[in-house]
Amino acid sequence: MKNNGVAATGIEGLDHILLGGFPRNHVYLLQGDPGVGKTTLGLQFLLEGVRNGETALYITLSETKDELLAVGASHHWDLSSVHVFEQLVGEGSLEEEDTTVFYPSEVELGQTIKSMLEEVDRIKPDRVVLDSLSEIRLLAQSTLRYRKQILALKQFFAGRHITVLFLDDRTAEVNDLQLQSVPHGVVELERYTPLYGAARRRLQLVKVRGLNFRDGFHDFSIKTGGIVVYPRLVAAEHRRIVDLEQMPSGLKVLDGMLGGGVDRGTSTLIMGPAGSGKSALATQYAIAAARRGEKAALFIFEESLSSLFNRSESLNMPLREFCESGQISIRQIDPAQLQPGELAHLVREVVEREQVRALVIDSLNGYLNAVPEERFLLLHLHELLSYLGQNGVATILVFAQHGLLGSAMQSSVDVSYLADCVILLRYYEASGRIHKAISIVKKRSGIHETAIRDFTMDHGLRIGDPLEKFRGILTGIPAFDGTMRRLEDTSA
Repeated sequence: MKNNGVAATGIEGLDHILLGGFPRNHVYLLQGDPGVGKTTLGLQFLLEGVRNGETALYITLSETKDELLAVGASHHWDLSSVHVFEQLVGEGSLEEEDTTVFYPSEVELGQTIKSMLEEVDRIKPDRVVLDSLSEIRLLAQSTLRYRKQILALKQFFAGRHITVLFLDDRTAEVNDLQLQSVPHGVVELERYTPLYGAARRRLQLVKVRGLNFRDGFHDFSIKTGGIVVYPRLVAAEHRRIVDLEQMPSGLKVLDGMLGGGVDRGTSTLIMGPAGSGKSALATQYAIAAARRGEKAALFIFEESLSSLFNRSESLNMPLREFCESGQISIRQIDPAQLQPGELAHLVREVVEREQVRALVIDSLNGYLNAVPEERFLLLHLHELLSYLGQNGVATILVFAQHGLLGSAMQSSVDVSYLADCVILLRYYEASGRIHKAISIVKKRSGIHETAIRDFTMDHGLRIGDPLEKFRGILTGIPAFDGTMRRLEDTSA
């Protein structure tokens, strides 16, 4: 069904940024380096018009029709309903002889534009993609002539009430800022490659006249089926009051240490060295939520699914059973392939579509490693946690510290101030053995226990009595007075 106000692009995230789509009957400039995805975006824009009963025309001055069909086939698109006008610049130059007082480009530019406009008048399309302005720039030779030609094209399309995308690969020697002043709107696409991992892409709307669009950079990916845009998460758009409610872990002693449990709408950070039980404790919260009939989600970075299931079974946690029933969903993330904004997009999906009430990110180290070049990573994380909090989701974050004991413990980045609650796990040495300890060092929403308790993982999670006979447990090598009491199973 045609929307008389806006022309949707067919890309959900981009339409979200544009508040529905491009305002109709205007010309827009789509700029980006070769390979960034301009052709793919243009084809999606036209196919969305076809789905809405509109006539679509793709004018190509550089790629052949067969090349366009190959792009469509790679995404499993049927382009038979899209009119393709192929006018390859320079195609006849191999056969021409330089026997005229005019430069061949002067003649060719006029012929190219004339053929193109005649095709538009013949087809009478609602949407047009012109690929690309670089060929017109090449034929125009001078900046003045090129600019006059672009202005003439804009006026031509405006008089026929067509929504047009001009594609430009920015191959000019200098950045032509004057070109951006001509169209009604400008979209810039960027592609950059980190030192390791897949290339990353992002876009921004430079301008769209008369539209209060969502500005800033937004990450996007090119996948089979087209472009997927991940709008930048703005927590302020989702503000709401969340009722105070505690979410128990299923471990009575731990819930007692936390004054009844963690609060919904808050984030809990579980910190400690490798192997201290962080992931097991985070999984416990997801299992407890599933047992109450709530949905939970796990985003895992380092651990494989088989390892996660095997560890859970050894601790008597029925994780596999809840996954098969759909109560718990698990998404394994490859840090080398993750876009900076993709995690926030995936989180929004599980919260809004699956109504998840407990969410585990295991671990933040994987997330931090996935975006090492992001200067404002903590701002990204702050927005994500704020969004989850405003949706009443209890978020469990796992963060591994470097080192094993005492002063050797270090964190690559301080994220503890972002969390509402911090659970600290530690190793300590006693009686010739390595033991684990658990303590609550922070809880914003209420009083918590300050005792340090013994913590074991032996066919289940067990938390013992306060370690009152020890001094200096957090150093890793405590002083011990008295005898150690036998650990009691205090789990639910």
